[in-house]
Amino acid sequence: MCEALRSVVPGLPEEVVQRVEVTPPRDPSHGHMATNAALLAAKPAKRKPADIAAELVLKLAELPDVDHAEAAGPGFVNMTLKPHVLQGIAKAVLETGEAYGRSTMGQGTRVNVEYVSANPTGPMHVGHCRGAVVGDALANLLQAAGFGVTREYYINDAGTQVVALTWATYWRYLQAIGTQIDAETFSPLTPNGLQYQGDYLIPVGESIAAKHGRALANEDGSPADPSVWFEIVRREALEQMMAAIRMDLEALGISHEVFASEAETLASGRVDAAIARLESKGLLYEGVLEPPKGKMPEDWEARPQTLFRSTDFGDDQDRALRKSDGTNTYFANDIGYHAQKAENSDVLIDVLGADHGGYVSRMRAAISALTDGKTGFEVVMCQIVRVVKNGEPVKMSKRAGTFVTLRDLLDEVGRDAVRFTMLTRKADAQMEFDLDAVVAQTRDNPVFYVQYAHARCRSVLRSAETMFGADAVTPDALAKADLSGLSSDVELAVLHRIASFPRSVEAAAAAREPHRIATYCIDLASDFHALWNRGREDTTLRFLHENDRETSLAKLALVYTIAGTLRCALTILGVVPVEEMR
Repeated sequence: MCEALRSVVPGLPEEVVQRVEVTPPRDPSHGHMATNAALLAAKPAKRKPADIAAELVLKLAELPDVDHAEAAGPGFVNMTLKPHVLQGIAKAVLETGEAYGRSTMGQGTRVNVEYVSANPTGPMHVGHCRGAVVGDALANLLQAAGFGVTREYYINDAGTQVVALTWATYWRYLQAIGTQIDAETFSPLTPNGLQYQGDYLIPVGESIAAKHGRALANEDGSPADPSVWFEIVRREALEQMMAAIRMDLEALGISHEVFASEAETLASGRVDAAIARLESKGLLYEGVLEPPKGKMPEDWEARPQTLFRSTDFGDDQDRALRKSDGTNTYFANDIGYHAQKAENSDVLIDVLGADHGGYVSRMRAAISALTDGKTGFEVVMCQIVRVVKNGEPVKMSKRAGTFVTLRDLLDEVGRDAVRFTMLTRKADAQMEFDLDAVVAQTRDNPVFYVQYAHARCRSVLRSAETMFGADAVTPDALAKADLSGLSSDVELAVLHRIASFPRSVEAAAAAREPHRIATYCIDLASDFHALWNRGREDTTLRFLHENDRETSLAKLALVYTIAGTLRCALTILGVVPVEEMR
């Protein structure tokens, strides 16, 4: 393409040539590839785009891989490739195997993806699930695109919610040693009332009772002074809740390399160090923020506070780091934590719930200030998921303990269905998770539709092993087959879709949108099912021809290529492709 453009427009500046794009057109009827080369070259060449496009069409038509080219619109050029180019895609996939679609786009860039980071005050529920899946699939996607990825979970093990958890667990401990004390009686003893009353804390209290006996209570079983039991119960409750969360994540197919503790970050002095760094840059001052309109944020006071000049970095107002009593705001603690992550990362990505929208600009400002703009900060927002069963919404209430847990969801529909379904829509779009639809074996269920395509491919290949022998149906053997028989429009269309997969991976990674890979899976599955159905009417499109080995091997190469590409895509999503449908 570039050589053709240079021959049409001699002396074209190299920076213009480097901006030329060759991408698939939105409408497949316009060909396999389209380029904006004529549009880009028009201004520096002082010529009309249409005139350059007309000449470019003639040059491109001479290329051995181009079947024909035509000008379109105000200077675009569409191209249709010759069949051998697309047939070569099958050979490339067969030879590349599981590495197909992987890229070096992000090579040398270190990305920290923080996701889940649920408060360890209860089991993971459906509200956590979407962010967990999106974050994990995004990490997979970035790795496939060549980025160096660290997966991190931030344990919120400091603050009022942990105090509430500790008291709630102690209540269950008292019950476990036989103390008759109900929630109404115990609640006034706690700092802010008994907040977590779910049954999930009963086994935690029982395990603490089994370990410590009655030593954490008074002799008569009544509540002892907190100095006797608080730190022990806090530590053991957090350990057990985090163990349960890790088990839930493992069941969802998720693992993190780093579990960072908020309490440890505070104890390490990193928060104070980050604040001191901002102060050394002249970015802190004492002042009073304007009263906010609407809901009152936690960092507003009518008295002077230590404020960060976040408006210098694009925020809409300056932010409080220290309250009037000298204690840190939540934002200050988060700055210390993100400064810690930034030490070993070029880009920080937080996967957060949609209610954190106001958090983004302030944290981006802080990261920019602390790293002199060298570390990027991005947020992927996840809207809530509305769970439906039998046409009725399933309600959640974490404090009351009547929520739908992640484990409930996994037991109901299975890990792969949960993961794929959560990725069928863009993260910031609201979605409804229909428990009945997700297990339905119909084409309207994308999970079933994609898995069925892969299972059908594997079924064809197993039949081929019986017909021609296992050695004839290996990737190496099929890569050596004569693929010229893959010449029908529908076969070439499937190969064109497969050829677009590496570009789809790079585009999805650049946009931080793993749902694009789920969409790609659905589109490729649709192509395959259409080819299968066409074979019922047109025998030349069938995959197996018992008396024509050469034709069969070409068709089988295509089937293997489809299955292999689906596997590569599903692997990014963290979904296991099935070998057969049961």
